[in-house]
Amino acid sequence: MAEENQEETVDLKPGRKPPHFVLIHGMSLGSWCWYKIKCLMEVSGFTVTCIDLKSSGIDFSSADSLTTFDQYNQPLIDFLSSFPEQEQVILVGHSAGGLSVTSAIQRFPKKICLAVFIGASMLKYGLQTDEDMKNGVPDLSEHGDVYELGFGLGPENPPTSAIIKHEFRRKLLYHMSPQQECSLAALMMRPAPILALTTAKLDEEKETGQEEQVPRVYIKTLLDRVMKPEQQDAMIRRWPPSQVYELESDHSPFFSNPFVLFGLLIKAAVSVGSI
Repeated sequence: MAEENQEETVDLKPGRKPPHFVLIHGMSLGSWCWYKIKCLMEVSGFTVTCIDLKSSGIDFSSADSLTTFDQYNQPLIDFLSSFPEQEQVILVGHSAGGLSVTSAIQRFPKKICLAVFIGASMLKYGLQTDEDMKNGVPDLSEHGDVYELGFGLGPENPPTSAIIKHEFRRKLLYHMSPQQECSLAALMMRPAPILALTTAKLDEEKETGQEEQVPRVYIKTLLDRVMKPEQQDAMIRRWPPSQVYELESDHSPFFSNPFVLFGLLIKAAVSVGSI
């Protein structure tokens, strides 16, 4: 278990360029959810980019208009495509953002020096099998009818978007987080393109072997009621990362335990020599 990190700057090795962290949000959130981590990183001298995926944050696309994972993930693809060839990033994904991280590892392995999964879907080939769905997709059925669904293709077709109903958010997403963060999320959360997310399947034939050279770190959210600890353990067993850290938090550690999360991200960067 990590000890709580103090608010202080991090000493960088002389002459070394600070690492560039790229933070990817989960379902229904946006770049805004990282504001505490972004602040801690920037005052410590790091470069930070927080991506809004399609229909998230300040991207005004409709979730009901997205039907493929690549559409949803396009902002990250665009960012990494334009990133200088000689530079690398530390890619961090929370929850469903882990699918975006895994896709990026396959497409841009030379541009990623470390991939970090925070209570996230970590599936080598995405959502290919029933086992992938069981391990990597939250099952909230025990709590009843928790989702408000959108049917962009008509009521006779599967739902295209979903958002957890307001009355369930505190209990499921933020039960250890300050009340003001719940209020912020109530203002900012948007429906997620669940139809597009279900198409997050990575092509095994496109593997080059380089993606296996990207080190991965998993940060377990031990009191998570969405991506349950047993699901996280199953994904870790199936595709073992180089390091596993544990964090006492709910599903939203950037709200409930930001200082320790920041410390673990720095620890992960140190472990691969980025700091």
